[in-house]
Amino acid sequence: MDTKELLKKVRKIEIKTRRLSDHVFGGEYHSTFKGRGMTFSEVRSYQFGDDVRNIDWNVTARYNEPFVKVFEEERELTMMLMVDVSGSELFGTREQFKKDVVTEIAATLAFSATKNNDKIGLMLFTDKIELYIPPKKGRSHVLRIIRELLEFHPENSATDITGALKYLSNVMKKKAIVFILSDFMDEDYQHTLKIASNRHDVTGIRIFDRMEESIPNLGLVQMQDAESGDYITVDTGSKSVRNSYSKYYQERMDYFLQSFSVSGAGTINNRTDENYVKKLLGYFKRRA
Repeated sequence: MDTKELLKKVRKIEIKTRRLSDHVFGGEYHSTFKGRGMTFSEVRSYQFGDDVRNIDWNVTARYNEPFVKVFEEERELTMMLMVDVSGSELFGTREQFKKDVVTEIAATLAFSATKNNDKIGLMLFTDKIELYIPPKKGRSHVLRIIRELLEFHPENSATDITGALKYLSNVMKKKAIVFILSDFMDEDYQHTLKIASNRHDVTGIRIFDRMEESIPNLGLVQMQDAESGDYITVDTGSKSVRNSYSKYYQERMDYFLQSFSVSGAGTINNRTDENYVKKLLGYFKRRA
């Protein structure tokens, strides 16, 4: 798209998502994530009403009287948006491609963080890191992120969530709020997800299309793998073929839910024709 068209699209997304973040998500985001980034400040003598979970047992044993750890809220938090830009994101059979929904959700989250004076960073990944924008504050920075989400053309088309998580661990040494936006049609990322979740507050937002869940009976159909580019003729009239695909798809979804659950990370499932506002609000309220 040319510059004029790009700026028009950026402005359109800004108006929609900023309104949502200001009037809908601002308070919910704050209550969900503020106060979760706590740093150790000092120890002091135990006082009636203190949370016993904050007792510093080493200092208590040394002085033979109870002491508690005092924490203070970090003044600013950092949000990292990890966005899957592989070939499968350019799919959609309803009003929007998966990529379009991802862009709106990412922009809404970014403006919510900006409202709380937090830093926002962006990582675009396929089976390699396509782009990394270090966390910064401000509206102009968020608009740059939106521009990249709209116009960026990745070099590769496959998916490697493990590689993206490893890169996150290398560049983000301090605790961050991490949102991974993907269809999660990948495997073997549970171990690296656990490592990342031990340091960061991680949420996986799975964006999918209704037509991905099963194959309709359409007879012989030529299909293309969006990530490998390979073409194959599929007999969709075969019940075993349709069942095999449904089983494969369900396995990927079960793996996503199970991996995030055992890692202590949060999950949101949002179909392209569903209202992501309700999904995000419900998630924030449950956590808050």
